[in-house]
Amino acid sequence: MDLPVVHTIAVYCTHHTDMELARLPTGLNDRRVSRIKAAAIHLLISLGIAALAAALVFGIWYPYPYREISGGRELFFLVVTVDVIMGPLITLTLFNPKKKSLELRVDLTIVAILQLLALTYGLWTVYEARPVHLVFEGDRFRVVHAVDISTDLLQQVPQGINALPLTGPTMLGLREFRDQNEKMQYTMAAIQGVQLAFRPDLWQPYSASVSQVLKASKPVSELTARFPKRASNIEAVLSKVGRNGLSANYLPLIGRDKFWTAFLDPVTAEVIATMPLDSF
Repeated sequence: MDLPVVHTIAVYCTHHTDMELARLPTGLNDRRVSRIKAAAIHLLISLGIAALAAALVFGIWYPYPYREISGGRELFFLVVTVDVIMGPLITLTLFNPKKKSLELRVDLTIVAILQLLALTYGLWTVYEARPVHLVFEGDRFRVVHAVDISTDLLQQVPQGINALPLTGPTMLGLREFRDQNEKMQYTMAAIQGVQLAFRPDLWQPYSASVSQVLKASKPVSELTARFPKRASNIEAVLSKVGRNGLSANYLPLIGRDKFWTAFLDPVTAEVIATMPLDSF
């Protein structure tokens, strides 16, 4: 196509577009811009509140690695994403600068209340599902969540142990069975889904279980021999905490439908690192 022809078409289209835009109602454009600005401001406020909620959830209730082991990250983002999107979308729909000031304030107040109620309910759900203990359970660690503990058993928590801490999971162990009848009863209950770690009447301070933990744990060299393809990953995890395979033991770690590995100090049984590896 010749350049003069292209130039003529471009001039025509530009002139035609300008004429069409000139015929659009100015008030309609203004209302659209106002709605978009109001929704954008609402979105920024919502993101700020979501950031504060994230600090609470991931800084206190679900510190690493529990945000992954216990599904806290997925649950939080599901709740917050819906809430953050819902508010600005409603504002985009309802906002009209031609409304009276009082009417507009009422509309926005109702939207804010609905959004805060939804966020509160979502955070309550995340709170109820939070991890409260990491319990040594014979030959493994198991993460115990608040919802895992029957309210009927909360009265049987040993003195000195906080059953439902608010500041992240604590380390616990399990006492020995008093007799064979108790062992059989609790073992059958575990088969039915009430894991031993979920029973507060069996809890004891972690310090009382250190010898059993060290006896059950195995050297990391055995783990790298079992998973040679993951050996470099294992060494990388340990190097971040200033350790190597010769100065750490390991035990399997069970979360909410996830299987990880916990690395331990071979003397104190302190958990020094974790990684997503099924070491059973």
